[in-house]
Amino acid sequence: MKKPVSYSMASEEQLALSGLIKSVHQRLREDARSQNPAEVWHQHLQNRSLLKEYASAMHQLATNYWDKTMQVDSKRDNSRIEWTVNSCRDYFRGNQLVNFFREKDEKVMKAVDESHSFKYEPYQVQKIKLLDVGSCYNPFAAFEDFEVTAIDIAPAQDSVKYCDFLEVPIISSNSASSDFDQNSSIESIPSSYYDAVVFSLLLEYLPSPDQRLRCCQKAYDVLKPEGILLIITPDSRHQGANAKLMKNWRYTLGLLGFSRIKIEKLEHVTCMVFRKCVFKEVAQRWCTIYKESYMEPILQIPQDYNNAGGSGRMDDAEQNDELVVRSESDMVEIKNMFGGLPFVSNEES
Repeated sequence: MKKPVSYSMASEEQLALSGLIKSVHQRLREDARSQNPAEVWHQHLQNRSLLKEYASAMHQLATNYWDKTMQVDSKRDNSRIEWTVNSCRDYFRGNQLVNFFREKDEKVMKAVDESHSFKYEPYQVQKIKLLDVGSCYNPFAAFEDFEVTAIDIAPAQDSVKYCDFLEVPIISSNSASSDFDQNSSIESIPSSYYDAVVFSLLLEYLPSPDQRLRCCQKAYDVLKPEGILLIITPDSRHQGANAKLMKNWRYTLGLLGFSRIKIEKLEHVTCMVFRKCVFKEVAQRWCTIYKESYMEPILQIPQDYNNAGGSGRMDDAEQNDELVVRSESDMVEIKNMFGGLPFVSNEES
């Protein structure tokens, strides 16, 4: 009889699998510091044996450890899949939420241009068209109200199509092929086609900030106006510890035309929803008003601060909570992160 998995302490298998994943990520980042990141990524894609080993490790971690719905303090916690599905359903099935964001957008556009006038069409969804980038084993296929395109550079199951999202061409929706199910790989992705794009533990895989930013730009291109990008990023630190970094992500994606509408901290990850604004000015206005001195258009992760001769941590002022001096807007940001609201959309946060 198979023994139940214990979640109180990581097993030797879990540690070994996680160690493999972390070592691959670390090597890619180290190589990208001294070499062309694009070439580093290209060489990585040629290492089929390592990709297969990586995919197997991710599959085992996800299905045996990560994507379990657990009872923690009498509440459901830690299921990335459940969080993503519920976030999509709340947004697309709850029309009042769409209307709320439209009303807010109109107020911003009126502030930008008093003569602004725009007629919205109803956002109709039969099945939620979802692009799962870095899918591994296509977990969203289990939900009947989703129409899923699952892609990965090393698929762990046949339902996942091979595709390097960084390099795949984005083509007009009118000329896009509909034979995804018949092919083992995807050669192009239609623009303005998907309702939702999911980056679950994906951006950390890419070795350079520029590649992560390009990945988000491509998500913007393939989403319909008012579609959403869901990002899940590893974060085992306490609540609010990485608030500044996450706020810089909000700034960076805001410049692309994304407005962050939800952020939630689970036990080992931070989960965010970004909405593709009909008018880029809406997201960019937040960037203009609330930009702080440390903000710049870059998508960094804590591991980027590692260096061969350093401690493997961000600078002391960022990591030592007693030394961090947070501005008033930082405190609002932290409050909104963990206030338990279903969709956080306070412009001042």
